[in-house]
Amino acid sequence: MKNVKPARPCPQSADTDSIPEAPTKEDESIFLAITSTVLTPEEELRIVTPGLVAARQTSVLAVHWHPEHVPMPLIERRIAASFPNKSLELIIPTQHNEITTYGAYSGVEVDCYSAGFNQKVQLLLHFENRCLPRSGVLRSMLSHTFRYRASQLFEFLSVLTGKDEERLQAVAAFTGAAEDTIRFARLHARKLEVLLERHQDRLPPGAIKNKLVRNFLDAMRPRYGDRLVARVQAFVQAVKLRVKDDFPLLYFYRASEVIEEARSMGAGVVIPHPEQFWPILLAEYDVDGYEVWNPQSQRYTDFLIEVLSRKNRKAGSSARRLLVFMGDDTHLSEKLRDPSLAGKFPREVGLQPAWDDLSVRKRLLAAGMDRASVIGEYTARLAS
Repeated sequence: MKNVKPARPCPQSADTDSIPEAPTKEDESIFLAITSTVLTPEEELRIVTPGLVAARQTSVLAVHWHPEHVPMPLIERRIAASFPNKSLELIIPTQHNEITTYGAYSGVEVDCYSAGFNQKVQLLLHFENRCLPRSGVLRSMLSHTFRYRASQLFEFLSVLTGKDEERLQAVAAFTGAAEDTIRFARLHARKLEVLLERHQDRLPPGAIKNKLVRNFLDAMRPRYGDRLVARVQAFVQAVKLRVKDDFPLLYFYRASEVIEEARSMGAGVVIPHPEQFWPILLAEYDVDGYEVWNPQSQRYTDFLIEVLSRKNRKAGSSARRLLVFMGDDTHLSEKLRDPSLAGKFPREVGLQPAWDDLSVRKRLLAAGMDRASVIGEYTARLAS
């Protein structure tokens, strides 16, 4: 998100009744800034300067991260600065529903539908660039999924503006949100609807996502104060979760269809987000492995390593074993934000501390895996 300074000194609290309903020039400037894909020199410096330097880490496995609109050359510089002594690596980007390329590899994180569990799941697909000419069908599937997922933003805004008053009030009752909090959220959601329609012809596709609401509200902090905006953000987050829970799944492709197409073009397949998707272990999908840890999903790490180890022992030494993966799930646009608004966990491409946790390493040793062995084995699979 761009750093947006108010045009004039602003109070640290606000009478929501005095907020204009139509977007002001300042609102429009903020909107254009947070949807811009052009980086300022300050933002470029933030990208190439990592928050952490892992000088002792020599193996870098990064197969779950999102470049978003940050140019790859800048990301390459960030990774090089983060791991100055790396000697072994497998680094593959996984943009949501859009194939992107880093070095010799391409990847994507796909939203799809698991009929057996009646829920949305996500798949990480990875492949060498030589497979790109065979990606036509997959790209068509991704294009459909990209447009459908983007439509969630408009449903999100529809609820916030009160077009679905029943859901809005249900969330308000659940969260105990005050009337001024709801009114503030409603007014700014309406402004966003107007601005999205006004600038629809110039907006990059990647700007049409739920995060736009958060970024627009964060830009209001200098004008209306941290306390009010923080309350509104908490309420808006609850509304977003309700919309995501209610979002129809039948328009997504089935996980089995995505896996079949991925395999036909030589791609590897990994199940991410263990906190949400670990029951999919029961589905016996044709995948290369499972993510057992990421910054949002650490509860089942030991359990998942043990399950994968047990499955591999049962399958026998002649079978292709299920690999252990860990995902940093870094979103590079977050590195553009004001550091005071950044998350608490310093996500970095390739930084997955669980690999070096003593208790986790003990289980990994029993499973016969570490970063280097997974890099070697998965790289060989992608080359075959």
